[in-house]
Amino acid sequence: MDTAEIRRRFLAHFEAAGHTVVPSASLLADDPNLLFVPAGMVPFKPYFLGQETPPYLRATSVQKCVRTPDIEDVGKTTRHGTFFEMCGNFSFGDYFKDGAIELAWDLVTKPVADGGFGLEESRLYPSILEGDDEALSHWKRVTGLPDERILRLGKKENYWSMGVPGPGGPCSEILYDRGEGYGPAFDPATLGPDMPVPLEDRLLEIWNLVFMQDELSAVRSKEDFDIAGSLPKKNIDTGMGLERVAFLQQGKENMYEIDVMFPVIERAQELTGRRYGADPADDVRFRVVADHVRSSMMLISDGVTPGNDGRGYVLRRLLRRAVRSMRLLGCEDQVLPELMPVSRDKMGETYSELHRDWERISTVAFAEEDAFRTTLKAGTQIFDLATTEVKKSGGTQLSGDRAFALHDTYGFPIDLTLEMAAEQGLSVDEAGFRRLMGEQRDRAKADARAKKGAHANTAAYREVADNLGAPVEFTGYTEVVSDGAVRGLVSGGQAVSAARAGEEIEVVLDRTPFYAEGGGQLADTGVIELDNGARIEVRDVQSPIRGLVVHKAVVLDGEVTLGLGAHSLVDTERRRSISRSHTATHMVHKAFREALGETATQAGSENSPGRFRFDFSATGSVPMSVMADVEARVNDLVLADLEVHADYMSQAEAVKSGAMALFGEKYGDTVRVISVGDWARELCGGTHTDRSGQLGVVKLLGESSIGSGVRRVEALVGGDAYRFLAREHVIVNQLADALKARPEELPERVSSILEKLRAAEKEIEKIHLAQLLGASAELAGAATQVGPVKFVGHHAVGAGGGDVRQLALDIRGRLPQGEPGVVVVIGEADGKVAVVAATNELAQERGISAGDLVRLVGPLLGGKGGGKADVAQGGGTDTSRIGEALQLAEHEVGRHAVQG
Repeated sequence: MDTAEIRRRFLAHFEAAGHTVVPSASLLADDPNLLFVPAGMVPFKPYFLGQETPPYLRATSVQKCVRTPDIEDVGKTTRHGTFFEMCGNFSFGDYFKDGAIELAWDLVTKPVADGGFGLEESRLYPSILEGDDEALSHWKRVTGLPDERILRLGKKENYWSMGVPGPGGPCSEILYDRGEGYGPAFDPATLGPDMPVPLEDRLLEIWNLVFMQDELSAVRSKEDFDIAGSLPKKNIDTGMGLERVAFLQQGKENMYEIDVMFPVIERAQELTGRRYGADPADDVRFRVVADHVRSSMMLISDGVTPGNDGRGYVLRRLLRRAVRSMRLLGCEDQVLPELMPVSRDKMGETYSELHRDWERISTVAFAEEDAFRTTLKAGTQIFDLATTEVKKSGGTQLSGDRAFALHDTYGFPIDLTLEMAAEQGLSVDEAGFRRLMGEQRDRAKADARAKKGAHANTAAYREVADNLGAPVEFTGYTEVVSDGAVRGLVSGGQAVSAARAGEEIEVVLDRTPFYAEGGGQLADTGVIELDNGARIEVRDVQSPIRGLVVHKAVVLDGEVTLGLGAHSLVDTERRRSISRSHTATHMVHKAFREALGETATQAGSENSPGRFRFDFSATGSVPMSVMADVEARVNDLVLADLEVHADYMSQAEAVKSGAMALFGEKYGDTVRVISVGDWARELCGGTHTDRSGQLGVVKLLGESSIGSGVRRVEALVGGDAYRFLAREHVIVNQLADALKARPEELPERVSSILEKLRAAEKEIEKIHLAQLLGASAELAGAATQVGPVKFVGHHAVGAGGGDVRQLALDIRGRLPQGEPGVVVVIGEADGKVAVVAATNELAQERGISAGDLVRLVGPLLGGKGGGKADVAQGGGTDTSRIGEALQLAEHEVGRHAVQG
């Protein structure tokens, strides 16, 4: 039974039992405390917590999940994987323990011919929380098993909570006995309260049934918590591991050998010439490859791109660990173009978007591998130099600042440094590294960490939401002035009843026209006038939990109390300006996709008054001609004055209509689609203009890279764009007056002036070069003997790129003809660095390449470079490490000299 069939049978079983089939949510968790969805119940949390009313009493899903704490254990055991699928059934105040037990047992034991899994009852062992006599009674009634076949386990194994006050309850597991070959013999009557570690592989947990019945007032640990009472409604949350059931059904040893995983290992075997099962160390690497290739593909599919923090860093680790594992298996060629399509073909049988979005997914993944291959080549040499120095000094630990330099300069993740150090028998000062990383993060992201209290305690907001009893009504699509009532006040993280003049306060109304920041659109500002004459200034608006709109404000005068009538007035000029920016973003997005292809999808945006920034996927810089075409296309459609309108439909209908859904955004069952004419159509919850003509004009200011595979365009809209163009016009006129030329003659006149300046600079350079070359003979005569190689490393103060090249070639020509010779000259002028390496034929025969030397030292100098084996050059900005770079180049020459 293949994995797709197991998934199909699970959903069909519960659909036949009255459950609504809910599609898998995105892997990107809609929760500030989670990077990814780690369990099947996460998308249903608002229902379990009572924050929202579920639209159904029974639901079932197969949820995509990623658990990142398991990364280090992947491959070392066969139980750990980062990506997995959780089959679940959920009851919201409907059936309870008896129903959950009956439904689960029926599916796992029902014959295959009748639509079940057909597992042998003799191998199945239910477990309960010791003392849960109700569950014990149900298990005995449903299964007919004797007492001794039902395991009693303690709270550590069989009690569930979220780790914080809230719902909790006992669990009941279905365990499958794989037999004596997987663990020691056991007596089920005496097993417990903890599951012995040696039995974890033998008694395999395949399904966990959680009976949510308790209200927890405090949670100190898995086994130490306080139960305040019973929940008003008892719920069911179950999770069956799809991969675990698959390897049992397919007669495999573990999840890595099932139909959706092992084909990647098979292709890896072909690429490496090694065999899975022949060597334990290689087996770990094969499993890492299989898991990480699949996980990274699924993350990219859901909109994650490689980066240096958060979700992007997890993805980068997965991709780079997969590539490095293949290198350790002996394959140094590009591997992701060979491996990822294999995973796509298997997972694409269920997730069709993998085929639909393959061009984008593969572009992101393959570009990251290319970047990492460059990183590995240069960084590994730096790492080898550092470890050699540690060992020579008799040390056993790589310092934190060295590890940080590898990360900061060469992009080496710390986990890679830890692995490589361990292979060399060294440890790493990880605490020192973390300290330096923390200092860097504090400097770079102080504002981002504090912004809007994104990770703040939401207890006060939940209290207000509970008292409100329904989501806040947003009226801002059709009005900017509305009436409502004060229904909640929050100050200092606590719900309060009043606030006075001068105090900062967070205000919740039952209905509001104020837009809460989201979807790239900045929040509205304005004023709220209260029935008692008090006035508050709204400075920001956020939605800290679903359905709640919080106005962050200061009381201008009077006193604010609960229950007062509120007259809300949005700053209309700011709203209109932001709406113009948002509509322009949609139009620019569509125009870029027309110009560059469907892979140019939005990766982020910020719509602010009069200007916007738009991030999108692209493998390289956007030509100026494309920028001009996009700008012209957008402004042509602004002039066309297209109608901008909103429609509401199901998400499936929206996608079918051609509407663009953005990665990382959360959409409900009913979505809002914004259309600019019949041209640009996107799912969007933001505010927009009524017609494209209201934008006036759109001016693209430029584009730049903000990360691997992501470009950023900044632009102005409306009056801001007009004022920018007017300033440019003034500057052109000023230049025309200064140069005594008409505006259309300016390019030719400026070109003529620049040509004369360049001619003068060349004369100056000739004089300077002659002075430099006067030292060539002396430098060649003082060459360092590195084994059989004559090496010259020189720091040329005041020398630019052209001078450095001439000097390096002149020195090489003066070295003895019958000996290998290498010259590295690093020039420093005007705060910039130029490096040139030159080698003769005898040095090249020993494997010494000028291009490799420049690529090696380039990152140390804050830049990069390259070239041929005989001559290569590069540049940089860090003048403080020139001496270190020359030392590194000499070390590399010495390494080749010894090998030669």
